[in-house]
Amino acid sequence: MRDEFDGSQRLFRIGIKPLDPADWLLGGPDLPAALAEKQHLFANRRDEVFAAEPGTAAAQGEVLDLVCAHLRRDPPPAPEPPLLAAARLVAEDLLLLRRDATGWRLVAAALCFPSSWVLTEKLGLPIEAIHAPVPGFGAGTRNAALIARMFDAARPDTPMLRWNWSLYGDDRLFHPDLSPPERFGSGSRADPVFLRLERQTLRRLPASGDLLFTVRILLDPLGELERQPEGPALAAVLLDQLAALDPAELDYKGLRHDYDRITRRLAEMRDRQH
Repeated sequence: MRDEFDGSQRLFRIGIKPLDPADWLLGGPDLPAALAEKQHLFANRRDEVFAAEPGTAAAQGEVLDLVCAHLRRDPPPAPEPPLLAAARLVAEDLLLLRRDATGWRLVAAALCFPSSWVLTEKLGLPIEAIHAPVPGFGAGTRNAALIARMFDAARPDTPMLRWNWSLYGDDRLFHPDLSPPERFGSGSRADPVFLRLERQTLRRLPASGDLLFTVRILLDPLGELERQPEGPALAAVLLDQLAALDPAELDYKGLRHDYDRITRRLAEMRDRQH
């Protein structure tokens, strides 16, 4: 269980809050495995996990400087794009956004651990188009307008934090594909089930004015959470959130097909005595 996450961040809500710069990037016992997986992906599937538009090198350099300053280390003398060099140092995925006449666009990214989306399909698109599949977040929606205002108001000295979560049937970090409708085994009990957390941060780069969006993936098997003292309370909150989703939101999360099995599993976890 991750100490920072209590399940209170509502799905399909923006829910962002200021973050102490000292807590911007996250370490943890799973950091070495995440870094090793990144090195494998950069070596073998680079075109799938890294892309950058021309004219972004200076902003990428800002990202590398910020990351190295946070880690208190010198920038590596690597003959590669600065954003890629920065991504080798942290478990977070690093995405660079730039404002133009179309809005905030994704102009560069080192994306090793996507949650069911493909970088090559999104590079260059404005954020409204990237969010088009998300219920209530496409172009013309209130949420799209709120995100644009929030991005415009971002400041270099105040990173912002939000959480997103999903339930997956496997623990792959590199997960660009959509999971099948029946993803939690074939028995009467949903198993395996993994809570996939996205710890998302946003901060403006001081020189370019571009935005850096980071995503740290944290995976916890439900079986482990069941054994934790806070497990029942977390399950109760997740059940409450799932009950509030409409059919389109459940479909987007891939939970409509197995909704009954998932909620039964969470109810068992909620009712477990300690």
